[in-house]
Amino acid sequence: MKVIIGIPAFNEERNIGSIIAKLKQKYAQIIVCDDGSSDMTSVIASLMGVHVVKHDKNMGYGSAIKTIFNESKKIEGDVLVTFDADGQHQISEIDSMLKPIYDNKADIVIGSRFLGTTKGLPTYRKIGIKTITGLTNVMTGSKITDSQSGFRAYKKNVIDQIFPTESGMGISTEILIKASKKNMRITEIPITISYENNTHSQEPISHGTSVVMSTVKHVAIERPLLYYGVTGLCFLILGLIFGAWTMQIYSEERVVMTNIALIGIGGVILGTILLITATILYSIVNVVRENRQN
Repeated sequence: MKVIIGIPAFNEERNIGSIIAKLKQKYAQIIVCDDGSSDMTSVIASLMGVHVVKHDKNMGYGSAIKTIFNESKKIEGDVLVTFDADGQHQISEIDSMLKPIYDNKADIVIGSRFLGTTKGLPTYRKIGIKTITGLTNVMTGSKITDSQSGFRAYKKNVIDQIFPTESGMGISTEILIKASKKNMRITEIPITISYENNTHSQEPISHGTSVVMSTVKHVAIERPLLYYGVTGLCFLILGLIFGAWTMQIYSEERVVMTNIALIGIGGVILGTILLITATILYSIVNVVRENRQN
């Protein structure tokens, strides 16, 4: 099989050269997407003879992965392995990542930090990753342990059929959600990661917010009844409760409690709008799906 290594990079002049040198000993096809670096990242990669695509400005991790996907289609490889440029991943573990695909047991292989050995991972990041992974599992119906790992292997059918849209860190979740919809096989293997000497990482709140918003967006698109319908039903029930409370107070004291009445009216109106929206979007989504199948 023809293996392509894809490396998203941003200001990684310190690490990119040694990583490429080691990768070139075994893999001929290497793509580096320089996401608007202000240092020598793209220059070093170009001098080492790999395929380099440079963004004019920093567009985000997701944009780099999208560029790597698009370039992989042009090269027409059999497997794409995404590999971080910060030196955390082990090149020796790429073969283990490829094995489930070689054995035709998976379409996507994720290198899980929680199945292997991880040194120096801060507790807050561990909690954040597991929380986001839990949300992803709810959406995909899977039992993944590390939905945010950047160390992945994608079979050719994934590259051809999945079209990511996210520009930020939410792309990791988006790919898994879309792959799950297409019944693609996703598996994980343990990997070894060390954060002890690494200081280059996205700010955790920004990362978490990006991923959560991406997940919420895809829930709204793919499952409108769940997102809008359940929310609308909650507002409707709340409105009816406050409406009944208003009527009870009026029957006993002949006084209209304006604040309670307004909450009741607002809840009923908002709940009704959301339920109607859920029904309309559900119908539209199903029509689009049917047209795609035909």
